[in-house]
Amino acid sequence: MDSANTSRRGADILVSCLLKQGVDRIFCVPGESYLPVLDALHDVRDEIDLVVCRQEGGAANMADAYGKLTGRPGICFVTRGPGATNASIGIHTAFQDSTPLVMFVGQVGRGMKDREGFQEVDFAAMFAPLAKWAAEVNDPNRLPEYIHRAFQTALAGRPGPVVLSLPEDILSEIVGPEIELGVPAARLESAPTPAQTERLSQLLEASQKPLMIVGGGGWSAEAGRHVVAFAERHGIPVATSLRCQDYVPNTHPNHCGHLGIGADPALVARVKEADLLIVLGARLGEMTTAGYEMLRPPRLTQTLVHIHADPEELGRVYQADLPMAATAGAAAAALAALPGEGADARASWVAACHADYKRTLERPKSSAKLDLADAVSRLKARLPADTIVTNGAGNYAGWVHRYWPFETYRSQLAPTSGAMGYGVPAAVAAKLTFPNREVVAFAGDGCFLMNGQELATAAQYDAKILFVVANNGMYGTIRMHQEREFPRRVYGTDLKNPDFAALARAYGLHGERVEDIAEFDAALERSLAAPGAALLELVTDPDVISVRTTIAALRQRALA
Repeated sequence: MDSANTSRRGADILVSCLLKQGVDRIFCVPGESYLPVLDALHDVRDEIDLVVCRQEGGAANMADAYGKLTGRPGICFVTRGPGATNASIGIHTAFQDSTPLVMFVGQVGRGMKDREGFQEVDFAAMFAPLAKWAAEVNDPNRLPEYIHRAFQTALAGRPGPVVLSLPEDILSEIVGPEIELGVPAARLESAPTPAQTERLSQLLEASQKPLMIVGGGGWSAEAGRHVVAFAERHGIPVATSLRCQDYVPNTHPNHCGHLGIGADPALVARVKEADLLIVLGARLGEMTTAGYEMLRPPRLTQTLVHIHADPEELGRVYQADLPMAATAGAAAAALAALPGEGADARASWVAACHADYKRTLERPKSSAKLDLADAVSRLKARLPADTIVTNGAGNYAGWVHRYWPFETYRSQLAPTSGAMGYGVPAAVAAKLTFPNREVVAFAGDGCFLMNGQELATAAQYDAKILFVVANNGMYGTIRMHQEREFPRRVYGTDLKNPDFAALARAYGLHGERVEDIAEFDAALERSLAAPGAALLELVTDPDVISVRTTIAALRQRALA
C-alpha cells in the first residue's frame, strides 16, 4: 500500500502519481499556472527528465512522438489559454494517430472560475472532441484517482490522448497525510474468440487472393513479427495504411506497399482485385481508402475481416463480414497461431504484389539539378537500417514515403492527422528517447517554419539530429490542388523563405545549402561529422510538384 506519511501539496501528490505511473520524461513550456508542479519536479529531477520546449505545439508533438516510440503515454504540461490552444494540434494528432498521451493544463483558481479570468477556458469542453477524455480536477485529494484513470484511458482499447485541467490553487493546497497513490495503469489485451478464428480459417481456405492491411495504434515489433509469420504461412500480401510503413519490413517478400496519400495505382488495383481483405488495426480512414473510393462503404465487394481494438469502430463506416474486437498484439498472435498452409498455392499472387511494390522504388530519370528521389535514396543508403525518420505534412513527404523502405519498428514517425510542423519536434523526442540511434527529420519549407523553433530545443539538449529541409518556395500540396482546380491562377501559395542553413547556424547547428545533387554527398558527410545537430537545405525545382507530377503537366491536363 502506497501512502504519504506527511502533509504535502497537491503538486507533490501529482508528481508522486506520475512516478507511480512510470513517467520518466515530461515535455513542457513553463507557465505560472502550474509553478508548484515545476517546484515539485525539481526534487525528482534525477528520476523525471524535464524537456523545456519553445512552443506548446512542439511540446505536444514531442509527447505524441514519445508515445509512438515507447507505447507508454507521452506527458505534456502547458499553461492555460494560449498554451492549451497552441498544444491542441498535438492532441488532435494523437487522437487521429491513436497515440497514448496525457496532457496537463494549468487553469485559473477555483475561486476565479466562470468569470472569464485571465486566460480562462473551459478545457473539458474545449478538448471533448479532440481527446478520449477531458476533465478538470477540483479536489487535490482526488488527484491519484484522476491520474490513474487518465493513464488507463490513454492506454485502453484504441489508445489516445487525455487532457486534465488543474486549477492552480489545488496545486498549492495542503493535502492530508494519508493519500493512496494507486497502482500503475496497464494496457489490457483483448483477443479474438475461438469461433472467430475458426471462421477466419474458413474464409482463408476459400480465398484465392487474400490481402492484409495493417495500421492503427497499439502496435509493436512483436505484432509485426506475428503478422509476417501469418502472411508467410498462408500466402498473404501485406500492405500498410497511411504512415504506418514500419509495421512490417518493407523488404519482406510478402510486403506489397503503402496505402498512403496518392497510393501506387498498382496497389490500389490489387486491393480491388483481392477477394478477402483482412484489416488489422487500421480504421480504413479517408487517406488509406483514397477518399473512400478505393473501398466504398458501407459494404465491400470483397469479403471483409475487420479487427480493431475499439468495438465501436467496427461497423462505424464499414460493415465487415467478420468483425473482431481485439487489440493488435493479441490479434496478431492469434493469427500467427492459425493452422493451415496457403503459401504455395498463392505464391504467384504474393510475388506479383511484391513486384508491384519493388517497381515503385525505381527512380524515373530527372533533369532537375537536385532530384529529391535521388537525395532520399542516398540518405537511405548511407544511414543505418534502424534510423528513425520523422516528417510532417507536405508534398515533400511523398518522396520520403516512396524512396525510404522501412526495415524496423519503430523507425517512422509521421502524423496520420496530416499536421504540418510535426517532424522537427518529433525528431527531438526521438533522439532523447533513443540517443544511440540516428534520427533524420524531413520537412518542407512551409512545414519547417511551423515548429522550426524547436531547433533551439535540439541545441539545448545536445540532440544530434539531421534536419533536411526541401525548399521549393511554396506550399506545395496546396499549389498542386490549386493548379489542378484553378490553373494559372496562383494566389496565396508562394513563400519568401529565410536562408534555412544560416538560420540553423544561428541556433548553433551546422547548416548547409545544397542546390545541385553533385554537392549532396559531401555536404551530407560534413553534416554527419558535425559535433551536434545539422541542417541540410535542399533547393528543389518548384515545377516538380509531387513524386509523379509536374505543374506543367497539371496545367496541361486541367486546360485540356
